[in-house]
Amino acid sequence: MIDLLLQNSLLLLFVVAALGYVIGRIKVGGVSLGVAAVLFVGLFFGALHPDLKLPEIIYTLGLVLFVYTIGLSSSRGFFAAFKRKGLRDNALVLGMLIFAAILAAIAHLVLSLSATVTAGMYAGSLTNTPALAGVLEQIKGYASAAQLDQLLAEPVIGYSVTYPMGVIGSLIAMGVMQRVWKIDYRAEEQRQRDLAGVNRRIFNRTIHVTKPDACGHPIHELIRVQHWDVVFGRVRQDDELTLVHGWTKFCPGDLVTVVGAQEELDRVAEFLGEESGEHLELDRSELDYRRIIVSNPKVAGHQLHDLNLPQQYGAVVTRVRRGDVEFLPHGDTLLELGDRIRVLTSRNNLDAVSSFFGDSYRAVSEIDILSFGVGLALGLIVGLIPIPLPGGSTLRLGFAGGPLIVALILGYVERSGPIVWTLPYNANLTLRQFGLVLFLAGIGTRSGYAFVSTFSQSGGFAIFVAGALITCATAFVTLFVGYKLLKIPMSIMTGILSGQQTQPAALGFALEQAHNELPNIGYATVYPLATIAKIVLAQLLLTILK
Repeated sequence: MIDLLLQNSLLLLFVVAALGYVIGRIKVGGVSLGVAAVLFVGLFFGALHPDLKLPEIIYTLGLVLFVYTIGLSSSRGFFAAFKRKGLRDNALVLGMLIFAAILAAIAHLVLSLSATVTAGMYAGSLTNTPALAGVLEQIKGYASAAQLDQLLAEPVIGYSVTYPMGVIGSLIAMGVMQRVWKIDYRAEEQRQRDLAGVNRRIFNRTIHVTKPDACGHPIHELIRVQHWDVVFGRVRQDDELTLVHGWTKFCPGDLVTVVGAQEELDRVAEFLGEESGEHLELDRSELDYRRIIVSNPKVAGHQLHDLNLPQQYGAVVTRVRRGDVEFLPHGDTLLELGDRIRVLTSRNNLDAVSSFFGDSYRAVSEIDILSFGVGLALGLIVGLIPIPLPGGSTLRLGFAGGPLIVALILGYVERSGPIVWTLPYNANLTLRQFGLVLFLAGIGTRSGYAFVSTFSQSGGFAIFVAGALITCATAFVTLFVGYKLLKIPMSIMTGILSGQQTQPAALGFALEQAHNELPNIGYATVYPLATIAKIVLAQLLLTILK
């Protein structure tokens, strides 16, 4: 069996992926590993033979796909979070990385480790390959030719022994603390959505206008003054049924349909008059509605008010569903490929409006290879750019940092002329999952044998224990400070911890536990700083301790 897998890398990949998927579905105490189980299956197979490992291109491709799609989907949440709480979150992460560096320095003194092994142990405990690369580059700058090979091997030993526990330790911290604190991820998600004004249950209500104060004012003025978060649909005035537009003025006796959350509808009804027993939305003889899929690239990335739907088609969008989240649209709402919108218009205009938005399942299942390829190429180029650091060394963001930063920018921009940078929701999720499986299978098989074999080397077990303590102590303290002291929701904290570890496997586990997208926001918010900080701190450790 091992000989067969040695001769066929693709077979090895899919065996690891399939077994990992099955094991990941097994629940112990209500907790499952999910897709992260692929990593552990990969470690098992990799430990069987020194050459039983997937080609580096598989690991690299998976990493690039995963971080790029995460960046695209998290960009708006990233920039919004950075304006509000991003400085706090990044300060927390920077403090924890310094804390980990102090623990590594203590281990260096207690265990009498060399500076090179300590720097590699720090990079492995925090699962950051660019930090290891930075250490190796620094060693090349000062080591003599006679010592070079040995000095270059020592950080790799420290890294390879501690890396697997660097992944596992963060998963243990998440699993333990979510049970200790009895985290209700669904309730956390709902609170965050309520704060953001999304995914509150949306209702349609017909209101009878009876109060004189509500009459004679344009509806856009009433919305602005009263701070209503609702969408007006139909209005019946003098037995004529029409769409409400910004300049509509109500009169006593009018019936109007309003879409919004229950509490908002109560406020509107109290101001306008009273809830009517008649339901205008059931009358579809003149005005009708349809769920339409946004699949036209010319529409995606534009704000709703720029589309001039009332003027062009006599239509209004009353709801938007993005993935599993439904929310009320506003004039500045940016439509994305794959959005499902409910449009209200005359029956004769429904086909024209559907054609305008595209309404094609097939189109949103495809990927624009031009924008996807250009975006990834830009990310890889940015990752290769050398950034000078004090002392003559350089920093490169690499295959993870470059694509992530470019994706965050492109996802925020949405489109450049005819090019739409974002991906349809379902296509993004598919690529993200595929990339994560490639990454986990690749890193698992490539780390398994080194992890087992280095235990036989001098100090291997001590390095492993020290690395495990660094990882676990940092992870537990991060979660405690963030969740208990800073009151950051656990869903976001698990993403912050994953970003602090710069570890997609940890993020995959966090997403599996939370069953929502909130960990992505925490991950994307701190990942860039965490990557740079670990590269710098690992080299500082080497400089100070050597």
